[in-house]
Amino acid sequence: MSKVTVIGAGNVGATCADVIAAREIADEVVLIDIKEGLAEGKVLDMYQTSTLLGFDTKMVGVTNDYTCTANSDVVVVTSGMPRKPGMTREELIGVNAAIVKEVVGESLKYSPNAIIVMVSNPMDTMTYLTHKVSGLPSNRIIGMGGALDSSRFRGYLAKALGVNVNDVDGMVIGGHGDTTMIPLLSKATCKGIPVTDFASAETLAKVVADTMVGGATLTKLIGTSAWYAPGAASAMIVESILRDQKKMVPCCAWLDGAYGKKDLCIGVPVVIGRKGIEKIVEVNLTPEEKTAFDRSAEAVSKTNAVLREQV
Repeated sequence: MSKVTVIGAGNVGATCADVIAAREIADEVVLIDIKEGLAEGKVLDMYQTSTLLGFDTKMVGVTNDYTCTANSDVVVVTSGMPRKPGMTREELIGVNAAIVKEVVGESLKYSPNAIIVMVSNPMDTMTYLTHKVSGLPSNRIIGMGGALDSSRFRGYLAKALGVNVNDVDGMVIGGHGDTTMIPLLSKATCKGIPVTDFASAETLAKVVADTMVGGATLTKLIGTSAWYAPGAASAMIVESILRDQKKMVPCCAWLDGAYGKKDLCIGVPVVIGRKGIEKIVEVNLTPEEKTAFDRSAEAVSKTNAVLREQV
C-alpha cells in the first residue's frame, strides 16, 4: 500500500492530489490544510469525480491533523503564500520559511521514512532549508522547480516548431526563478533532431525568453501563481518515486561537488526512483551555459543568505 500526503489544499496542492488520485499513482492520498474545511471539501469534490472517471484511490482531507498522514511514502509540500502580480519568489522567504519548517517537522514526526517533494516558493531556498532542518539524507529531498520549468520550455518549443509537444524534449536547469533558470537549447531536440535544425536563432531566443518568464506571465494573466502544470509536475515526480520509474528529470537537488558546487540546492538533471534522487547527472554544458549556471548558483546562494538572516 502506497501513501502520499500533500500539504496545502490551495490550487497547486489540490491539483497535485487530484492528478495522483485520478491516475491511481498511490493507493491513498491525504490532503491537509490549516484552513478549516478546505481540504475536506476539495477531497469530497475529487471523490465524486471517481464515479465519472473510474478510479478508486482512497482520499482523505483533514484540517491540521498530521496523525492522518502517518506512514506516508512521499510528502509533497505546497503550503505557503502564493505569488501575486509583480511579486518575486524571493519576497516570500520569511513567511514561507516559517511555514515550511513547521510542516516538514510535523510530517516527519509521523512519517520519518518519507521522501519530501518541495514545491513552496522560493523553491530552491525552501529545499535548502529542508536540508538544514530535517536531518534527512540528500536523496530524500527533491525540489520540483526544474520539472515545471522544463514542461514550459517544451511547450514553447513545440509551439514555435509547429510540432506535437510530446515529440519535443528539453530541460531547464539552474534556479527556479525568472532570471536564474537556464533552458538548455544545446540539448533540446524534436524526435532526436536538434531544434536548431528546425528554427532560427531569433525564434529559439524568444522561446528561451518566454520560458524564463513563464511563471510571471501566468501570474499576470490570472492574478496568482499557476497551478495545473505545477500540480502535474509534482505528481509526475511522485509517480517516478512510487513506481520506481528511474525518470531523468531536472529537479532541485543538494550539490556536494557536482557541477563544481557545494552547500547548494539548485536545479540539475537527476534520476528519480524509489529511493528519491538516485543519481545526479552531470551533462556537458556549453561555455555560455556554464557561465549562466555559475551566475544562477551565485544568485541562489545570495537568496539562501537572506534566509539565514530571517530564520
